[in-house]
Amino acid sequence: MGGTKASAVEIEVAGHTVRLSSPDRVIYPERGYTKADVFHYYLAVGDGIMRALRDRPTTLQRFPEGIEGEMFFQKRVPARGVPPWVRTARIEFPSGRSADELCPVDLAHVAWAAQMGTIVFHPWPVRAADVDRPDELRVDLDPQPGTDFADAVTAAGELRALLDELGATGWPKTSGGRGVHVYLRIEPRWTFTEVRRATIALARELERRRPDLITTAWWKEERGAHVFVDYNQMARDRTIACAYSLRANARATVSTPVDWDELPDVDPDDFHLGSVPARLAERGDPHAGIDDRPSDITPLLEWADRDDAAGSGDLPYPPDHPKMPGEPKRVQPSRARPEAD
Repeated sequence: MGGTKASAVEIEVAGHTVRLSSPDRVIYPERGYTKADVFHYYLAVGDGIMRALRDRPTTLQRFPEGIEGEMFFQKRVPARGVPPWVRTARIEFPSGRSADELCPVDLAHVAWAAQMGTIVFHPWPVRAADVDRPDELRVDLDPQPGTDFADAVTAAGELRALLDELGATGWPKTSGGRGVHVYLRIEPRWTFTEVRRATIALARELERRRPDLITTAWWKEERGAHVFVDYNQMARDRTIACAYSLRANARATVSTPVDWDELPDVDPDDFHLGSVPARLAERGDPHAGIDDRPSDITPLLEWADRDDAAGSGDLPYPPDHPKMPGEPKRVQPSRARPEAD
């Protein structure tokens, strides 16, 4: 490539000096967005993304050379070469191994991660004060082939009605793709296993109400043209791109919080690096109140007990997860051997 590369600059963020090197490196070739654009995007949405990331162990999805280059997930902050003010939180994987992950306590942490080529932020649904008890129940509405964003929006509307019946508050956002995410703030009283169990109970109730639209089937061959409620997003070490995180696609879309009333009318492609800062500045953050009203998942756990009694127990975990007590066989139905008489 010809031309003179811009030199590194130092920027004050949240009382810390963050170095931005190679600011003119193109990260999103189709849109022409550079590393500096990404860096300053995250500064512009600081209030929103810190509401999503503060005190959460966070996996970094890094693209040092841009979205068309090498990608890797960084779960461990290096022991050396890191500013002394960078905070970490120790988390434990299902394997029993542990890692010290980035734990943003201010916007300088986000800026430092962006300098390191981070495009997507994947926080755990826990806070550093208690990394084994989620304070966020995440519902991932994932359209399968034959369905689209509009179907995910319809499924989200069914979820909203169900949460209203429970007296719970859901906070929707676009995924940055075709899906919809709905978060519930909960008190950190329950384990990952319990919160996942509550999510399964919620998903099954949605499926019962709209079997034509919604499925909990783990195996893709059984899902059909439905919206899949990915209950395993609440398994330990499974994460979702957070609110205001960029996504690694050609359009540079953003996983964007929305109001329930506007959700049916939005186009997720309208929310991107170039548009979201102005939206946030003009309208404020639709998730501004997410920490104000934690929901009680006790009714969902009671539904889970009811389902267990009716013969609907646990569902399969992700393939890289250790086998769990009470979990059914992880065998694709078309490959399962028939039971002996």
